[in-house]
Amino acid sequence: MAKVKVPRKSTLVDMTAMCDVAFLLLTFFMLTTKMKSNDAVVVDTPSSISEIKLPEADIMTITVDKEGKVFFGIDGKFNRERLIDKVAEKFQFQFTDDEKYQFSLISNFGIPMSKLKSFLGLTPAERDKIKQPGIPCDSTLNELGYWVIYGRLSNPKFRIAIRGDQDCAYPVIQRVMNTLQDKNVNKFNLITDLEVRPS
Repeated sequence: MAKVKVPRKSTLVDMTAMCDVAFLLLTFFMLTTKMKSNDAVVVDTPSSISEIKLPEADIMTITVDKEGKVFFGIDGKFNRERLIDKVAEKFQFQFTDDEKYQFSLISNFGIPMSKLKSFLGLTPAERDKIKQPGIPCDSTLNELGYWVIYGRLSNPKFRIAIRGDQDCAYPVIQRVMNTLQDKNVNKFNLITDLEVRPS
């Protein structure tokens, strides 16, 4: 007796649904990703076992690099616009609308107030090439205190965080803390890398 041959069916699988899901995921990740801001200086923070996390918004950051230069930054374009308006009003600076807009795009900076106007007049590419001297925080000239005060006036919800390089000198961090305490800011965070808790 002859065998009956079963007709072969095509093994074609419809991949349309799989492609749709892949493109939806790709679009989701592209739209929800936050781009890392271009920081004025890169610091290598010390490690600790603290697991307290900073909030996602309303952060005022004071950065100290390994050379002891102090940098200041706040998040939010609208907050930076209000900050530059308050500083201009206090120190009688005449910033153009373009300079205010450029300031609102800078995440952090380390320029003395006397050079701020010329710094904002540069193109973003020229600003990236400049080695910023840091914000003065000496006992004779403490501009960091003004930035902290007007930063808090622009947004009272700001939480202050100090991000220091692990190789920077302790007296610089102490000066920053003294500046905060002089301005009645006694609650602030220190940004560190997470270290494995000893067992």
